[in-house]
Amino acid sequence: MARNIEIKARAHHFDTLRERAAALASDAPLIFRQQDFFYDVPTGRLKLRQFDDGTPSELIFYQRDDRDGPKVSYYTRSPVTNPEAMHALLAQALTTRGIVTKERHVYLVGRTRIHLDRVDGLGDFIELEVLLAQDDDEAGGEKEAHEMFTRLGVSQSDLVPVAYVDMLAEAA
Repeated sequence: MARNIEIKARAHHFDTLRERAAALASDAPLIFRQQDFFYDVPTGRLKLRQFDDGTPSELIFYQRDDRDGPKVSYYTRSPVTNPEAMHALLAQALTTRGIVTKERHVYLVGRTRIHLDRVDGLGDFIELEVLLAQDDDEAGGEKEAHEMFTRLGVSQSDLVPVAYVDMLAEAA
């Protein structure tokens, strides 16, 4: 399984964060409108991700702790050529846990992906993913995530421990 270090926080000043991320990134951001369908599974999380711009859909399984601060996430991704049929199959076999719809701005800074998310029904967030190679130390990735949040001006008090789908379920 691939792995990364993830950290998420509320983004109270979205436009300011976007400017700071753009100043750190070497290229213009990728901007996606995407929808994630989550399914109940015995362990971890399973989601079908669809994009509005024609980017190929993918099925993603991942496992990570729900806690504040940086945490390791183990994941597997697989392309999906027929997302409607895949959703119908998964919804028949499993319970659909929830649907998360968001606009995502992705900035690449070294091995870190900065996601600025506008999540329907929840608001604005910033999420980092520090990609780890097979031999990379998780503690080093966690340190890098903390340092990036400091550079971006993200407060520790804004950290969010859970996935968007969990937040939407709490709000319902």
